Amino acid sequence: MFRLPTIMKQVRPVCRALAPHLTRSYAKDVKFGAEARALMLQGVDLLADAVAVTMGPKGRNVIIEQSWGSPKVTKDGVTVAKSIDLKDRYQNIGAKLVQDVANNTNEEGANPVEIRRGVMMAVETVIKELKNLSRPVTTPEEIAQVATISANGDVEIGTIISNAMKKVGRKGVITVKDGKTLHDELEIIEGMKFDRGYISPYFINSAKGQKCEFQDAYILLSEKKISTVQSIVPALELANQNRKPLVIVAEDVDGEALSTLFLSHILTCRLKVGLQVVAVKAPGFGDNRKNQLRDMAVATGGTVFGDDAVGLALEDIQAHDFGKVGEVQITKDDCLLLKGGGSIADVDRRAAEIIEQLENCTSDYEKEKLNERLAKLSDGVAVLKIGGTSDVEVNEKKDRVTDALNATRAAVEEGIVPGGGCALLRCIPCLDSIPTANADQKIGVEIIRRALRIPAMTIAKNAGVEGALVVEKILQLGGEIGYDAMLGEYVNMVEKGIIDPTKVVRTALLDAAGVASLLSTAECVVTEIPKEEKEMSGGMGGMGGMGGMGGMGGGF
Repeated sequence: MFRLPTIMKQVRPVCRALAPHLTRSYAKDVKFGAEARALMLQGVDLLADAVAVTMGPKGRNVIIEQSWGSPKVTKDGVTVAKSIDLKDRYQNIGAKLVQDVANNTNEEGANPVEIRRGVMMAVETVIKELKNLSRPVTTPEEIAQVATISANGDVEIGTIISNAMKKVGRKGVITVKDGKTLHDELEIIEGMKFDRGYISPYFINSAKGQKCEFQDAYILLSEKKISTVQSIVPALELANQNRKPLVIVAEDVDGEALSTLFLSHILTCRLKVGLQVVAVKAPGFGDNRKNQLRDMAVATGGTVFGDDAVGLALEDIQAHDFGKVGEVQITKDDCLLLKGGGSIADVDRRAAEIIEQLENCTSDYEKEKLNERLAKLSDGVAVLKIGGTSDVEVNEKKDRVTDALNATRAAVEEGIVPGGGCALLRCIPCLDSIPTANADQKIGVEIIRRALRIPAMTIAKNAGVEGALVVEKILQLGGEIGYDAMLGEYVNMVEKGIIDPTKVVRTALLDAAGVASLLSTAECVVTEIPKEEKEMSGGMGGMGGMGGMGGMGGGF
């Protein structure tokens, strides 16, 4: 019987000989043990120090150089974390691990696996205590407080986010865009709105606002391009018989079909005879276009023609295949459908399908599109238009608005706890009851005990106060009393509106512990060694090497 070591010895020379021919890759630099962990920890520390200066109401701004445009000025910790890219590859690995957490100690003789177990036991205990401390967010005032704190004390941002949630519901879609004025604005888009306008300005029937407006209209939905008159004549006849304006939403409308629609519309506007009609390109591309058309069909009670699953031809259309809307407003840029005729049961069923897709989706882009579709079917969309005097100001404020919006959603979902690091300090006593099996697990628990003090200490430090003294004072006072860094006073944090979303605190602690545990148990790190760029030949230096071109002279 062959023994594995013997076989490996025989195969090894062959592998070595073939390897250069079978693989192509950059050379690798490999570091082990304490050296690898120390280098990664340096990267973690650099990133943590950069983010720490932004904490609290008196946190400082960070200026970030960009590859294009002017530098970015921000107080948003996540933006700072994402911007950091270190030259040292080992330090950069440590920083990148922490960056992933932002977007979602190895003593001599200690067992890192047991330390990790102690850390995770402590984290689980703290999370349970946070849930006990948490209280639900129920009123618009509490929502505004959460948003204000997350926006670094900007009351205007807190109010506008609270108003947006009041309008579209707590699960409604709220988007943030650049405004065109000096002030922040809130626009509520009710009904189903998509970013495609009329195909031609010839369809305008309202000079005011350059719009095409219909009341009580039919909607014809098609996935395919419409080019021939024969394909749309049955639809035009049905709409005319029922005296309904017709809105055609298709991949495109061109050729003789478009000419016929122009003629019908002009006759209606000038001679008051014929059919009111308008053509609009369907929104989106590929599967996204198909899904949006199906959403429209559900919302209006119509059918999508050209859909392979339905298998209907435009020539076979019946009156019940049209979607129905109470009001239509179409500009050159967008189309708004109001008071759709779809059944509530069908709309709810379609919304449930989208929610299920959201739960299984991993792409941020896809999540955004799914959320937009969901909002169009339910409560509408709120658009926060952020104004300012310059691009730098608008971008900085947009970062804070986005941060505040995410924090507010988290607060609505899981409630709130006292802010300013106070809630974490209140969790310290619960660590005393953790049953540890050995000394290494105790080390893990002590790591978390020290970590729970850091946020409050950092906020106090940024306010110019001794952090350790502030922490001890908060621990002595107990309850919801914490340190108001803006006023330099000890107050009831919840009553004062200094609060944190429970979900944000919980997730930050859990993810930070996960990354720290990963770093502590890592024994080897592999990085690529960058290829050295070859220096240009010396002949180009000072152009003196051009003398080598003298040989060219002899050829003439």
